[in-house]
Amino acid sequence: MLTYLLFLLPAILLGLWAQMKVKSTYAEAARIPARLSGAAAAQRMLQDAGVDGVEIEEVPGHLSDHYDPRHKVLRLSREVFHGRTLAAVGIAAHEAGHAIQDARQYLPLVVRNAAVPAASFGSNISLVLIMIGAIFRTTGLIWLGIGAFACIVVFQIVNLPVEFNASTRAKKELVNLGIVPDQDMPYVHRVLSAAALTYVAATLHSILILLYYILQFTGSRR
Repeated sequence: MLTYLLFLLPAILLGLWAQMKVKSTYAEAARIPARLSGAAAAQRMLQDAGVDGVEIEEVPGHLSDHYDPRHKVLRLSREVFHGRTLAAVGIAAHEAGHAIQDARQYLPLVVRNAAVPAASFGSNISLVLIMIGAIFRTTGLIWLGIGAFACIVVFQIVNLPVEFNASTRAKKELVNLGIVPDQDMPYVHRVLSAAALTYVAATLHSILILLYYILQFTGSRR
C-alpha cells in the first residue's frame, strides 16, 4: 500500500495544488463584476456562433457546471447562472465552448463521446477483474482488467484537448464580444487555467495507476 501511494504521490500533490488554485482563483475572480450574467454570456456566445437548439438550465451544486451533448443542454450552477462576475462568465463561456464544439463536430469531442461507454465499463469492471485474476492467478483476467482500465486513461488523454480548446474558445469570444475587457481577462485566464490543471492531474493519476498495475503484474511474473 505504501508503495502504491508513493507511486501516485506526484499526481496526488498536483491534484491537491490544482484544487487549491481553483478555489483561490475562483474566489478572486468572483469579486470582480462583469457586464453580463453567466447565463447571458453563454447565450451570447451561442448566438454569435450560430448554435441553435441548446437550452441553458440552472442546476444545484457548487461548480456543477457542464454541457450535456446527449440532450443539448448547458447546465450551470446557481452562482454561475445568475452571477455577474468574471468567475461566472468565464466558467459559463467554457461550457458554451463545449456546446460550440458539439455543433461543429470538433473531432476530439467526437472521439471522447464515442469513448464514454468503454471508459464507463472500464471504471466499473477493471479493478474487479484484476483482483479476481490475482486471487485465482488467472493471467487473462488480469490483462483484461488492465486493458479495461486503459480505456479510462485513453478517455482522459483525449479529453485534455477538448477542455483546452473549450477554454481557448471562451477566452477569445469573451473579448471579441465585448463581454470582458482586455484588462480583466487575466482573472478569467487564471480561473480556466486552474480548472484545466485539475484535468491534467486526473489524467496523470490514471496513467500512474495503469503503470503501477502493469509493473506489479509483470514484476510478479518474473
